[in-house]
Amino acid sequence: MAVRVGHAPFAVMRWLYSLLMWLAQPLLRRKLCRRGAQEAGYLHAIDERFGHYTQAVAPHNGPTVWVHAVSLGETRAAAVLIAALRAQWPSMRLLLTHGTATGRAEGQKLLQPGDLQTWQPWDAPGAAQRFLAHFQPDLGVLMETEIWPNLVHLCRRQGVPLVLVNARLSDKSLRQAQRLAWLARPAYAGLAAVWAQTAADAERLTQLGAPVRGVLGNLKFDATPDQTQLALGRQWRLGVGRPVVMLASSREGEELALLQILKEFWPLADMNQPLVATKSIVNQVLWLIVPRHPQRFEAVAELIQSQGFAVSRRCQWSPEGPGAMPQGPTIWLGDSLGEMALYYGLADVALLGGSFEPLGGQNLIEAAACGCPVVMGPHTFNFAEAAEQALAAGAALRTINLQQAVTVASALPFDNDELSKTRLAAGQFAQAHQGAAIRQAAALNHYLVGF
Repeated sequence: MAVRVGHAPFAVMRWLYSLLMWLAQPLLRRKLCRRGAQEAGYLHAIDERFGHYTQAVAPHNGPTVWVHAVSLGETRAAAVLIAALRAQWPSMRLLLTHGTATGRAEGQKLLQPGDLQTWQPWDAPGAAQRFLAHFQPDLGVLMETEIWPNLVHLCRRQGVPLVLVNARLSDKSLRQAQRLAWLARPAYAGLAAVWAQTAADAERLTQLGAPVRGVLGNLKFDATPDQTQLALGRQWRLGVGRPVVMLASSREGEELALLQILKEFWPLADMNQPLVATKSIVNQVLWLIVPRHPQRFEAVAELIQSQGFAVSRRCQWSPEGPGAMPQGPTIWLGDSLGEMALYYGLADVALLGGSFEPLGGQNLIEAAACGCPVVMGPHTFNFAEAAEQALAAGAALRTINLQQAVTVASALPFDNDELSKTRLAAGQFAQAHQGAAIRQAAALNHYLVGF
């Protein structure tokens, strides 16, 4: 973690940080057990997180490239980079690490014979050291935001180039890192190289001492939606007979806010009696909610019902889709993993989750690639440049709050010319920003020469 080995203040601070991480290990185990009660994947191979492994690592003639993709979104972005690296280095062995159960499940799809997959080691010195000793990577590639001080320090000490790709850093994250400059600056400075998504990201990363080597764009533009899912969703949409508006990748608080707005158009005289809809564009639309986190599926289903709506869940749909048009106010719930392309195909318009609360917004690129227009709220700092580019291209609309977003999103499907124009703009926007995977793979060649 220290920028210079002999720099005593940094060494002392890293020692204190390491002590804290070591002491926190029992708390992490308890947290994993609690998460495992909701998502069984968190109970798998818990000891791997502490640097204890049962899987053997066979000798290999090519380079072992370690890619860390903490969660689902990063893993999908990593997929296009991994494909580009395999094209340039067919002898490459992939070592794939994750922090979440959804990321690990998605990562299994990327493995080829001889590849390795494990949990990201907890950033205590012992666990990080055992990870490096066991797998012996030739190159470490961190996706987007994942910086761990002890891993950075140990990789540098052992001569393992550790780089940050598809890197992004919001203004909020920069301020937080600057408050912990004693920890953050040595960690960023200890990286071998950083390639940023945007010029603004590059500037913020440089302020933390990161060795920024260039701006190469966003890998998520290169991800191709599942065409089978997309076609099926569009087929279902045609059979519905009414427009569908989706709250995509919703976060806690946003579902309740949406339901309360919809109740204004579907007044509830008595929660125990059938709802009576008023005449409004809003209640001529079918509403679909797809929560960001799978552990919240049950809670959101209960929330919908508690607000007086019926709920139709994806897990109960037939292969033919949602079924007959619902009688009375019904909310569709997308309670499945790995089917966002299907949902974007089913929806005429998507409300961008995470943007209606001060959470920074979710990724709108997948929606654009599916040709689904996006209506977003005021909070998009996690994807600030992509949001502004989508606005400029006519692929997205911005509103000041969720109330306004409901009105805008409900009206758009009834304006055929505007809807067609926005769909076309969304697809063109996604295509115009492709190519980051090839550029990034070319930049990493420097670290793989000699294999």
